[in-house]
Amino acid sequence: MFYYFTLWRRDGLDQRIQELLRCQVREKAGRLEDPSLVIIDTQSVRAAAGVPKTTTGLDANKKVSGRKRGLAVDVPGLVIGVVVIAASAHDNAASTALLDQAAERCGMREKTLVDQGFKDEVLIHGACWTSASRPSAAAPAIRAKGFVSQPKRWVVEQVNGALMLHRRLAREYDHRTDTSASRVYWASIANMTRRLTTPSPTWRDTLQLAA
Repeated sequence: MFYYFTLWRRDGLDQRIQELLRCQVREKAGRLEDPSLVIIDTQSVRAAAGVPKTTTGLDANKKVSGRKRGLAVDVPGLVIGVVVIAASAHDNAASTALLDQAAERCGMREKTLVDQGFKDEVLIHGACWTSASRPSAAAPAIRAKGFVSQPKRWVVEQVNGALMLHRRLAREYDHRTDTSASRVYWASIANMTRRLTTPSPTWRDTLQLAA
């Protein structure tokens, strides 16, 4: 099984399936194939024992030793791009690579949302692609107790939480970063196939039909 997993990863089959299903899910929801808005964010994930130190690092801000997983998603929460780097690397390294992936797969976009942790390097890199793509930093949240979600920016956080429910993504287990990124694509593929299939009736629906 791992032989075919590696073969498809090298061939890019996982990314092609991801793109085909993403377009189908968007069309089913009445949206265009290519999104006009992309949200980018990173998440630091702890590495398991045995993962090479050459591909991991320490995120000093979050006190997490492992890798940094960057995602580019659209408003419905569908994955567009994935980058896996050492947690010690700056967010700019992941975000510039994600901007390149989003530009390659989605073409021109009206806007890309990032958080306050990204620097001017990201904004300049996004502006180099096209004048229509304008990365903008999300406004700081209003001071309040507890979690305060920001409009549209919270979608990428929801995607990160859904991916963590997959066993192989709860930690960084793979020796190679591209293998780890491929597992994110396959997890996203599994989520999209559930969106495309007709959901099974719940027990409430069954009771209503029986009545």
